[in-house]
Amino acid sequence: MSNSSNEKALAGNKCEACRADAPPLSVTERETLLPQIPRWSVVEINGIEQLKRVFKFDDFVSAQAFTNKVADLAEKEGHHPAILLEWGRVTVRWWTHKIRGLHRNDVIMAAKCDRMHH
Repeated sequence: MSNSSNEKALAGNKCEACRADAPPLSVTERETLLPQIPRWSVVEINGIEQLKRVFKFDDFVSAQAFTNKVADLAEKEGHHPAILLEWGRVTVRWWTHKIRGLHRNDVIMAAKCDRMHH
């Protein structure tokens, strides 16, 4: 399967309800899932690993429309990111607040954002 096919398959998943004792991404999950979202980086902010991507746009209106799509998706899935809207770009960061780190849900949501941006 190509990265594009894997990304689409991943984006087709739904977020699972997450508990405070949910396991973070394992080494095996990282090796399997992260290559499926190659445009995302793993960053650490305040000691918490997060997925981050900057999406580029031609103007503010397009960036704002994408921000609204991400916000609507987040509300529908019950999983909420940090979103920074600027002229011509939107920065999105996903992490699971309850476990203070990365969960499979974050990778699913990143893939869904990628699919919306195409």
